[in-house]
Amino acid sequence: MPSFIRIQDLADILIMTFLLYQLYSWFRRTRAMQVLLGLGVVTLIYFVTRFLGLYMTSWILQELGTVLIILVIVVFQAEIRQTLYRFSLMRNFFNPRETEQHSKFQEIAETLFRLAEKRTGAILVFQRGESLADLMLNGVHLDCEITPQILETVFAGNTPLHDGAVLIRGERIALAACHLPLSTSPDVPQHYGTRHRAALGLSERSDAIAVVVSEERGEVLLAESGEFQLVGSPGELVAALEDGIRPAGEMPRPNVQRKFFSNLAPKAVLLIIVTAFWVLITSRQGQITTISAPVRFHSVPDGLVVLKSHPEEIELQLKSFSSLASAPAKLDIVANIDLSGAHDGQTVVRVKNSAFSLPSGLVISSVTPSSIKVVTEKRVRKKVPVRVSLRGRLPASLEGYVVVAEPASVDVEGPAGQIARVESVATEDLDADQLVRGNEYRKNLLLQSDKVVLVRDEAVVLKLVSRKGKR
Repeated sequence: MPSFIRIQDLADILIMTFLLYQLYSWFRRTRAMQVLLGLGVVTLIYFVTRFLGLYMTSWILQELGTVLIILVIVVFQAEIRQTLYRFSLMRNFFNPRETEQHSKFQEIAETLFRLAEKRTGAILVFQRGESLADLMLNGVHLDCEITPQILETVFAGNTPLHDGAVLIRGERIALAACHLPLSTSPDVPQHYGTRHRAALGLSERSDAIAVVVSEERGEVLLAESGEFQLVGSPGELVAALEDGIRPAGEMPRPNVQRKFFSNLAPKAVLLIIVTAFWVLITSRQGQITTISAPVRFHSVPDGLVVLKSHPEEIELQLKSFSSLASAPAKLDIVANIDLSGAHDGQTVVRVKNSAFSLPSGLVISSVTPSSIKVVTEKRVRKKVPVRVSLRGRLPASLEGYVVVAEPASVDVEGPAGQIARVESVATEDLDADQLVRGNEYRKNLLLQSDKVVLVRDEAVVLKLVSRKGKR
């Protein structure tokens, strides 16, 4: 394997090929497939114009792509909902498969062929694993046992329920007179009417099986996975239904080899397309950018405070593996340094790659320097008096008064060396000319160092007090 291709890259290509093949399998005979092909062509043109430096065309296609995505979501919301349902791994827990009753298939087949002899049109839908709630509309709830008499009565030309499909869920008739989504495939023969297009459209969008009785030709056709199969006899229809609708415990184990080598042409084409897009997306592989990341500390041991560190920024060389990755210069990348092993004094801490959080597509090529020096000191607490900072002198009318603070002292905390030099904490300036007896003034405390903090950072109350009362 070439050194520039990682195992993750191979997994990336195979996963995308698998997902695209699933979408192709589900939508290949629907109108959504034509739209997906059109979007694929527009996307290919966008990458080509971007690669060739056609800035105006690529910009227009990029802006148009946002509008097209919203348009696709609005127009194909039913198909998208069904696709998400198929991707859901938990759907069997909330919508478990019901156990089908095969003893009814013989009576159903004989009834349908009798309707064909009478040239009475009919359409029966057999639900399998996937929900049909969003695909079968305006149905009338019956929830009754399957009998030839009920089927012939429902599809009789003079009954209110004959115009629509009957849903068979498990061993009962669940709904009648249902409207189905019509197939828009151009390959449907012109002599097929609305009933045939409805059966084909439902089989294109779900795993259900639909059986159609043609009133013009007296034919019985079975629609499955977007394809019609002409059924010649009741026995053949029974065999097809029993083979397609069986309980989960009787499902044969899938032949992995046959699944892998079937439909090789579309799989190979999708693999080539995905690989080509991977090459375009990773065209910036190997590009190196140098940035500076500020240093931040975490997990500082209790009782210690960081005084300084050298250096305060780390120089990073980042290698980009994808053109989809954001430019490193536009990212807020910091060095989160773990100080859990620091001690009082100077500590040398190694800078690890895990200290940086990078988006997908970027890797660290080098870190300079590989270590930083951190100086810490013990954290201590001390009670100091509050010093009132008075601007000007008290007027003559207030000579017998003095300005005091409540509380008169506060607790400060910080590095031992700096706390030892703190004798008092001053308030914000108070204008002596503006003082009035009986009034109170709230002022914040000012600290001389950002390393020293107040244990309780609250404003103090200043007021005039008589000197005699103070004594």
